[in-house]
Amino acid sequence: MKLVTSLTSPYGRKARVVLLEKKIPFQLQVENPWLPDSPVAGLNPLGKVPVLVLEDGGSVFDSRVIVEYLDHVSPVAHLIPSEPKSRMIVRGIEALADGITDATVAIYLERKRPPEQQSSDWLVLQEKTLFRGLGALSEALGEKPWYLGNSMTLADVACGCTLGYLELRAPGIDWRTAHPNLARLADKLATRASFKETVPVV
Repeated sequence: MKLVTSLTSPYGRKARVVLLEKKIPFQLQVENPWLPDSPVAGLNPLGKVPVLVLEDGGSVFDSRVIVEYLDHVSPVAHLIPSEPKSRMIVRGIEALADGITDATVAIYLERKRPPEQQSSDWLVLQEKTLFRGLGALSEALGEKPWYLGNSMTLADVACGCTLGYLELRAPGIDWRTAHPNLARLADKLATRASFKETVPVV
């Protein structure tokens, strides 16, 4: 199978980490979906990365759908629990982390616009979402080593990818001081080969 993504996409990183943790062989195809001649729109009608291209040529898109599929195709390192309540907790943390990432992307893109065209109200709205989300991530983790149980799940992967994206695109946000438990989790994840191999590259 082939994963089509950019090297800065936190959603693409989530899929790459899952592929590596589950030891699933894949080809990485790096694409910029913003370029007019990008092939991404031909694989995903929404024109977004990541896209997982299967052996039969079919495409799977949206990182949440991709990781759901990957967790079922290999018995190695299950990251999504089968028990309904545990599954809800893990997928809920993933949704929260992705929402923080969405807000970070929105802030980054808005600040790339000429200053006179930027919406301060929009920026404030996204920043409030981002900070509320970080607070909720921190509260859910508490002093536990992982979000659920005694080993890493998709919840931790999603959180780690979001925090890595914050460091890349919003270095002025001092989430480490505000939420030391998230900093400890991020540092622990950073020692894993899957996270070392997928550090965002600008």
